[in-house]
Amino acid sequence: MADGDLAPGVMTEYVTDDWGMFIRSRALLERFRSPYQEVEVHDSVPFGKLFRLDGHFMTSEKDEFYYHENLVHVPGLAHPGPERALVIGGGDGGSTEELLKYPSMRSVILAEIDATVVDISRRHLSAVHRGAFDDPRVTLHIGDGFRFVADDTGAYDLIVLDLTDPGGPSTALYTPEFYAACAKRLTSSGALSMHVGSPVSHGARLRSALDDLRRVFARVTPYLASIPLYGGMWMMACAAPNLDPRAHSAMAIDLRIAQRRIGALQYVNGETYRAALALPNFVRALLA
Repeated sequence: MADGDLAPGVMTEYVTDDWGMFIRSRALLERFRSPYQEVEVHDSVPFGKLFRLDGHFMTSEKDEFYYHENLVHVPGLAHPGPERALVIGGGDGGSTEELLKYPSMRSVILAEIDATVVDISRRHLSAVHRGAFDDPRVTLHIGDGFRFVADDTGAYDLIVLDLTDPGGPSTALYTPEFYAACAKRLTSSGALSMHVGSPVSHGARLRSALDDLRRVFARVTPYLASIPLYGGMWMMACAAPNLDPRAHSAMAIDLRIAQRRIGALQYVNGETYRAALALPNFVRALLA
């Protein structure tokens, strides 16, 4: 178990110095140190196979859809018809799998710095990626995400930053410089999406991330999702030169889901899409 775990068979993660979560593990399936981070896969009691990095819960079989669907489909459904996408991070394949649900999608590039994350996902997390790595539309690039974006010449309808929390290999990816590099790779109708943390626990981090995004993008839309593995309320952001997720009603989103034949959605529908954009008063005050 990682440092700070309560006892054999119990995983813990501190959300702040003063509170956190515990999850019971039936079995530790793999644990090793990659060139970048401590990697673990557990068979957990509540969430099935669970993956964590440096002691932080990343994704699990039973709750991955709370995160991946919201990260991808709020910008994806607002877009008139995404054809090309780039995922930075996301080595578990969950965001890529969601992008492939769009019949219009012709190409997804997945840029992940740590090859071992992809390897263990192939071995243990098929319920998360559902074979996405082997889809002919997917190109896997192992390497630094910042360098990939800086050197790339492609244009993307969607860029999904499916990152670990700030720190370690991801530190440079939470900067205005990286957001600006991503903005150069977006089409005029395109959008970038990312998670920015919990409004309950990471107030300063949220404000900083949204301020940095607004330095680069004309339209930045924060939205909320409930993610059990992350302790509850979590904030994401859609950043774009023009695209506005708020422009679509619940009925219009349901119609797009039906017309695009996007199946197997466990979280997102027209009403949850609109609800994600509704910020409680304390969050509005936090971000003011």
